[in-house]
Amino acid sequence: MEENSTHLTTLPESTTPTARIICDILFRQSPHQICPALASTGIVPTLDVVIEVLNLSYHYPFSAVKFFQWASAAHHRSPAAWNLIVDLLGRNRLFDSMWDAIRSMRDQSTLSPATFSSAFSNYSAAGQFTDAVMTFQVMPKYGVPPRVAAANSLLAALCGGHDGGVSRAVEFLETMKASEEFGPDGDSFGILLKGLEKEGNSAKAKTVFGEMVVRVGWSKAYTSAYDAFLSTLLRAEEVEEAVKFLGVMNRNGCSPSLSFFSKLVDTLVKKRSAKNGVLVWDIMVGNGLMPNLAMYNAMIGLMCDCNEVDRAFGLLDEMVFNGAFPDSVSYNVIFKCLIKNNRVREAGKFFVEMVKNECPPTHFNFAAAITMFFDGDDPEMGVEIWNFMVENRVEPLDVAANALLLGLCKLDRLSELKRSADDMLDRRISIYESTMASLKTVYYKDGRGAKHKYDGLARRWKTSLAR
Repeated sequence: MEENSTHLTTLPESTTPTARIICDILFRQSPHQICPALASTGIVPTLDVVIEVLNLSYHYPFSAVKFFQWASAAHHRSPAAWNLIVDLLGRNRLFDSMWDAIRSMRDQSTLSPATFSSAFSNYSAAGQFTDAVMTFQVMPKYGVPPRVAAANSLLAALCGGHDGGVSRAVEFLETMKASEEFGPDGDSFGILLKGLEKEGNSAKAKTVFGEMVVRVGWSKAYTSAYDAFLSTLLRAEEVEEAVKFLGVMNRNGCSPSLSFFSKLVDTLVKKRSAKNGVLVWDIMVGNGLMPNLAMYNAMIGLMCDCNEVDRAFGLLDEMVFNGAFPDSVSYNVIFKCLIKNNRVREAGKFFVEMVKNECPPTHFNFAAAITMFFDGDDPEMGVEIWNFMVENRVEPLDVAANALLLGLCKLDRLSELKRSADDMLDRRISIYESTMASLKTVYYKDGRGAKHKYDGLARRWKTSLAR
């Protein structure tokens, strides 16, 4: 039973003054007091007010019905208002009263497929799937022919209901396939495939998809159905199957949406599947779908993870033509790959391009690059990178600074090593204990004079630790 409210329920700010007055009565008074209270206001509600009040009264079904009966005296029993009453009663599981309203609508010739669609949804929400199907079956008795649009409304309601609704929808599809009046169309299969996606039932989804192709063929208009089917395969971790079916779709001139491609690319990145990544990417671009920056970065990352750096360069070059401008992530992923593969010459040129395009390396990539350049017989580039960091106040500097010192150690460039270490201490850059141990080895190996220089540096270093 509906409870009387002791205070006016908070209403949207957009509520009209007239509707607010009426709702105040509906939410405060008991149902038998409502009609006299409404009559005392002198209000003659317009149809817009009736619709507004009913939309606000879903938690007060008995009061809403009383208001509707009162408002009918002003001839406002429109199909839209009646449909709201049917939905309001069904939403509150007052199904007997809902059917009373449907019969009244039949007597007034105001029934429509939308009325029954509301009943389908509310029965399904209550888990009463048999009643939802029976409601569809009795439509002709109420003068509403059961066309495919109504059948699709039932499918959608079943798929959106409690557990078990999708199975009933699959059963109802068989009824549709046997009917001449409401045989399934592309939307029917799309609705069912979305339901199967929600359940993750890939085996049944393959069967339904196969039936869809046989019955309605291929069409670019069925994108949402293709999305649902392929997403079901992804959810079931049948990635190879998804790629296979994607290829079949492509050969038949059809494609899922860009949002599905985005999910598939992310999945392939996680699985480090470069071969499938290239195949999927080519299908996507070939269908005129332009990937966004996040997708480009994911794909560049996949190519680099699989050491396909040349393909990564190709993606970087084509981005601008597709309206996706490279960012720091794009450049740093490739730069990291060049470093990992010791492609010294290319990394040097790429660093210059990165700086030119205002996308400098991360501080970890700076440090790794310095190490690579010293190990790769291009120490001057390593020094140039360090100087760039200092001049442009890149923070933090510690990791790169230690990489520079270790690189100078390996080349026995003691004068430059001492000058750099002093400068770092002046800048309060942290020199690691392990780095100092490497410096000591190099200096002590060089002789007494070098030992003296190291000892002085070590004293400065210990003093810096105390600060």
